[in-house]
Amino acid sequence: MNSRSLLAWVPTLYFFEGIPYFLVNVVSVTLFKRLGMDNASLAALTSLLYLPWVIKPLWSPLVDIYKTKRWWILTMQAALTLSFAVLALSLPHSVGRPVSAFVPSLIIFYIAAMLSATHDIAADGFYMLSLSEHHQSLFVGIRSTFYRISSVFGQGVIVVVAGLLETRYGNIPKAWSYTLLGSSFLLLLLSVWHFFVLPRKEDVMVHADGSAVEIEGLGENSAGKDVKNNVSDANLYKSAGKSFTDAFGSFFRKPGILLAMLFLLFFRLPEAFCVKMLTPFMLDPVSVGGLGLSTTQSGLVYGTVGVIALTIGGILGGIFAARVGLRKALWPMALSLALPCAVYLYMAIAQPSQIWVVYLCVAFDQFGYGFGFTAYLLYMIYFSEGEYKTSHYAICTAFMALSMMVPGFFAGWLQSALGYVGFFVMVMICCFATITLTTLLVPHIRPDYGKK
Repeated sequence: MNSRSLLAWVPTLYFFEGIPYFLVNVVSVTLFKRLGMDNASLAALTSLLYLPWVIKPLWSPLVDIYKTKRWWILTMQAALTLSFAVLALSLPHSVGRPVSAFVPSLIIFYIAAMLSATHDIAADGFYMLSLSEHHQSLFVGIRSTFYRISSVFGQGVIVVVAGLLETRYGNIPKAWSYTLLGSSFLLLLLSVWHFFVLPRKEDVMVHADGSAVEIEGLGENSAGKDVKNNVSDANLYKSAGKSFTDAFGSFFRKPGILLAMLFLLFFRLPEAFCVKMLTPFMLDPVSVGGLGLSTTQSGLVYGTVGVIALTIGGILGGIFAARVGLRKALWPMALSLALPCAVYLYMAIAQPSQIWVVYLCVAFDQFGYGFGFTAYLLYMIYFSEGEYKTSHYAICTAFMALSMMVPGFFAGWLQSALGYVGFFVMVMICCFATITLTTLLVPHIRPDYGKK
């Protein structure tokens, strides 16, 4: 595929991929906070929503071996569209209800999380099968940018809309129900777009004896014939079981696996603690250490300068990585990702009343994150090279989800115990994990990886 054809679907595919992920894992925090859930409960319960991304390698071979990845992408997109429409109808009708009142909404959130994690497996596999190594490096910036734009869209546009509806109706549950229905409609439009623009053929390989299909997927071969017709159902399911064990076994036999797992688990440790507490920090009153912003103001902070800074950072990160290669790019990107967390410590101490100061701090953080996160994505692609790269990438993303779930689970309790200043001091100490792992990893990366 040439760059023009890739631009038709790579940006929108990863924009779609991010919307349900951030609705489930980030916007849910704002939603439950506005509905009256306490910080400790909302951090713990929403952190568990990461679990499907942690365990998704358990069913990733099924995605690889059954149907095409295009089929999985479109099916999951339709199911996600429906799930958020149902979620809109499940919210409690009043604010300040006990945690038990949120159970129906949490169940639907967990279903949406399972669907979204499955969509991620298919979308990431489709990306790696469709792009050359150089195009993967070149487009990883665009991919990560649109993925992060969907994050800003969730934290920005969706939250702003909810805030405006809160003001208009004076009814928080009603405002969020309408917002979720609008999100569902957006997913519907993107699903229809992808039905028409996603390529219909996928590269597949069959073992020489014809008895097993490789993990890379089933679809049409270069002759346009359905490969599944050439393989018996018995051999197909036998292949699925073999692929499952082979994919897992070969991943954990990769050279440098221990260092890779540590990198995947702790490279983003500062962000992992931050992410669950940033929304409460923005919304909590000044008297308890927060910034005292409204729902609309909180959304605007991320939806204006945040999205601009993130877009520039992500695109520049992809260009930089494609020019110098991952090995040379990793150090500046690691520092760019970790150190901007200091802006939240500053805001916790100063509690600035001028909104432009908050905008400037968030812009600095988002630019650094957009630039630095590119290295993390590119390293996962790099470590997934070889046979079973789709499933290996899914395992990498499972470690990524685990790295966010466990710290996030405890973030609310830590913030309650330490206060916001103490909490963000702890976050800055966690930056040493990012720096140490980068120092250890750089010598093990192939010098020419990612360069044209």
